[in-house]
Parts: sequence; structure tokens; C-alpha cells
Amino acid sequence: MNTLPADSRHKITLELNGDRRTGYAEPRMLLSDFLRHELGATGTHVGCEHGVCGACTVQLDGLPARSCLTLALQVDGCKINTVEGLSESDGRLNILQQCFRKHHALQCGFCTAGILMSLDSYLATYPNPTEADIHELLSGHLCRCTGYAPIIAAACEAAQLMQAASSEPPITQDQK
Repeated sequence: MNTLPADSRHKITLELNGDRRTGYAEPRMLLSDFLRHELGATGTHVGCEHGVCGACTVQLDGLPARSCLTLALQVDGCKINTVEGLSESDGRLNILQQCFRKHHALQCGFCTAGILMSLDSYLATYPNPTEADIHELLSGHLCRCTGYAPIIAAACEAAQLMQAASSEPPITQDQK
């Protein structure tokens, strides 16, 4: 039960995975807690609560952000994407998720949501990364299960597939 006076909670309206959402947050509520407990976006995991492990990474206005270091009040009016929003509109896994599945790039899965959110943003900006680029990106994420090799393989293949898909010529009326 909320013990704070009603006027100490603030209305937060944002775009979550493409949908306008509204909830209420106390002044010191973290974005990770707001997403999980107020809006039901439980794919955002909370690990270290110090911004070190990367499990809580979401995209804030298109850029990776640690939701355990961001106050919910700071995102009023912003666009937030979480792992729940990565799949295709018909529910199929996107290319990055398919590659993670193919390469067994997750085991316990706790770190996976944050890694996917960072990689999704990175690959949108840098579509042709080297293995060294992926290594550097992953230095901000802790994974205790995979040893990172399958994650790197999945990211590299996803980058190649995404680049190939974006360079395909559009389908014309004659080809339909």
C-alpha cells in the first residue's frame, strides 16, 4: 500500500514500445521500477542497481540508457523501447533475436534483454561492426553464463543479415 500522500506521486506519460502509456511515480522511483511495477514491462531486468551490469538497459529516445540510474520523472514525454518491443509486429522474432536463438547466445537469459537493447541501437547506427566493436559494446554488460563468444557470433551475423536486408532493391509492381 502506498504510504505517501497522493500529491507526492507524479503523472508520467511516455511512449513505450510505440504505445502511449501513463502511470504514476514517486519522486525517487527508478525507471526500471516504473517500467516493471507500474507499466508491467517486466522484460527489463534489474541486476546490480549501480549501472554496472547492463541488465536494465532500455532505449531512451533511441539511445541505450541504464534504467536503474534514471528516475521515472526524467522520462515524462520520452520514447522508451524495451525488449518487449523488439519483435516484429506479427510477434515473430526480429533478426537480432533470431540470431541469438540460432547461436545459443543466452543461457539463463538475465542479461539478454539489456544486451539486445544495446545491440539493437548500436547496429542501427553502425551497421557494419567489427568483432572488436562488438567486444567494446559488450564491455558494458555482464554475462556470467555464455563466455560472450555466442553473443559476438550472433551480433556479427545479425549485422550481416540486417545489412543485406536493407540493401535489397524494393519490390516493384511487376515482381509481385
